[in-house]
Parts: sequence; C-alpha cells; structure tokens
Amino acid sequence: MERDLKIRTKKFAHDCIKIALMFPENKLGYHLQGQLIRCSTSVAANYRAACIAQSKKSFVAKLSIVIEEADESNF
Repeated sequence: MERDLKIRTKKFAHDCIKIALMFPENKLGYHLQGQLIRCSTSVAANYRAACIAQSKKSFVAKLSIVIEEADESNF
C-alpha cells in the first residue's frame, strides 16, 4: 500500500502540474499556477517524508500536512 500511495501522490503532482501549465498567461493565472504546483508537489514530498518518519508523532505530523495540501490543491 505504501508503494501504491507513493506512485499515486507522484502522479497527482504530475497531473496538477500539467493542469497548471494550461492556466492563462496573466497575473492571476501565474499566481494560481504557482500555488497549485507548490501544494500538489508538497502532497507527494510530504507523503514520502511520512513513510520514513522517525516516530509515530512525526508520521502523524507529516500526514497531516499531506491532507492539508491535498485539500488546498482541491480548492
């Protein structure tokens, strides 16, 4: 399951980047593009960090960030 989620979160980031690159080339488009790229790639990066967490507390903290960033990407 861990490997499956690593693959899925990476694909999520790639898909969001592809979508973000289709945004209009204006001030708002650039702002939203940057925000979507940052939060979607954070999902993948923080999930990977959670998988190698040193403690249960660290794992929960990283996973909380994953959930928050995924929600922000959805917004």
